[in-house]
Amino acid sequence: MTPILSLDRAGVRFGAVTALRDVALQVHRGDFIALIGANGSGKTTLLQALHGLVPHTGTRVVDRRGAAQVMVFQRPFVLRLSVWNNLRLALWLAGVPAAERVTRATQALQHAGLSALRDRPARALSGGQQQRLALARAWAVRPDVLFLDEPTANLDPSAKKEIEAMLAAFAAEGMTLVMSTHNLGQAKRLATRVVYLDHGTIRADLPTARFFHEHLDARAELFLKGDLKWDV
Repeated sequence: MTPILSLDRAGVRFGAVTALRDVALQVHRGDFIALIGANGSGKTTLLQALHGLVPHTGTRVVDRRGAAQVMVFQRPFVLRLSVWNNLRLALWLAGVPAAERVTRATQALQHAGLSALRDRPARALSGGQQQRLALARAWAVRPDVLFLDEPTANLDPSAKKEIEAMLAAFAAEGMTLVMSTHNLGQAKRLATRVVYLDHGTIRADLPTARFFHEHLDARAELFLKGDLKWDV
């Protein structure tokens, strides 16, 4: 299958720090990729490189089928507007025709369970509700690829479950997702592929079941056991 997005020999440096080195990764339509690895392994930088947000060496190729991309950050940015107007503005910026905006915004609120909060100031929502709003905005735009940087970090178990349910629904609809996460259980539950990074290098890229059940290299085994030191 032709990938909808790919990096080849990609490298990223921040001053003297090498964040990614010689990375090759292909994203195919319908993938749900979980990027895992210790702090500083390069997960967020890889997301940003895939999305075209950071300068890098090597090549990045985007097929026309993967051209519409959205990224939801760990701490979503919401405007000082109502929930409803946060959605409508996002649709306007994405170039969605005016005739479709009300329908899409309404559907997005229903998808996120936020219909009763449509007139509330977005910044008055709880952390979990703001993340659901960010996901609703992303879904409303109908992206070809959705990037997610630790979407459930700092949320309580109930809010995490709500976010995971939304992501599972997105995947069931055929959306392509690439997500960084420290939650290995979340990767098992949601992802179709797991990409393990270590010191800016991809050391494993496998279907989820194979990643968690096959014998991996020594450092990956240490990471899965929680024994990998952050500074080695």
